[in-house]
Amino acid sequence: MSEVRIAALEAKLADMEQRLARREDELDVRSLQYLYGYLIDKCMYDQVVDLFSDDGEVRFFGGVWKGKEGVRRLYVDRFRKRFTHDTNGPVNGFLLDHPQIQTIITVSNDGQMAWLRGRSTMQAGRHRDFTHPELGLNERQWWEGGLYENIYKKGTDGKWRIHVLNYFPHWHADFDKGWSKTDAEYVPFPKVLYPEDQSGPDALIDDHWLWPTHKLLPFHMKHPITGEEMLAERWEGDREHDEALAAKD
Repeated sequence: MSEVRIAALEAKLADMEQRLARREDELDVRSLQYLYGYLIDKCMYDQVVDLFSDDGEVRFFGGVWKGKEGVRRLYVDRFRKRFTHDTNGPVNGFLLDHPQIQTIITVSNDGQMAWLRGRSTMQAGRHRDFTHPELGLNERQWWEGGLYENIYKKGTDGKWRIHVLNYFPHWHADFDKGWSKTDAEYVPFPKVLYPEDQSGPDALIDDHWLWPTHKLLPFHMKHPITGEEMLAERWEGDREHDEALAAKD
């Protein structure tokens, strides 16, 4: 066998190994994100926190929770105490289905970083037989739809962890009324920072919105055919509406 052919086979083998490693990384990242969804479904917040890197963060509802302590503050001090009476697991009467779908994953050439865009369409609510009005936990059922634009890091142990969980809820709706009647701020955005708010974010995100405002959450990747940024235009009437709101604030 000639040296030229050997060199060609070695190059082909190296390319196949790189492509295989990238596909395995994609599967690992997708599995990690899917596990996040299963854990959130069952309110297993301690285990959710363990999915993050030490320098990870969560961007959620216009707030940024930074570092492992910030992540714990959101999931444990905020969600767990609010949803499950500080129980690390599901409680009777509380529903929080959180499916992870339409994931698109990009892995860096060195296999140390990854980006994911995905979607969740959530069904949530509290059963009428398990309300606690004295705690502000009333009978309720709602829909929620949102997008992820997440970043992941591979640790020195070879395991992927969530580095930035950027979950952007786009719309909410009461089950019986539907999304045509949704208030502009169905869930109030955080406005008070930690430590004044003991479970609050470390920083606020200015450009945040909810339905009926409708914009594009930027893609982490470029168009696969043209190589161009995928940008969305804004209708003049929408721009005027945005400017009027900004002037009002």
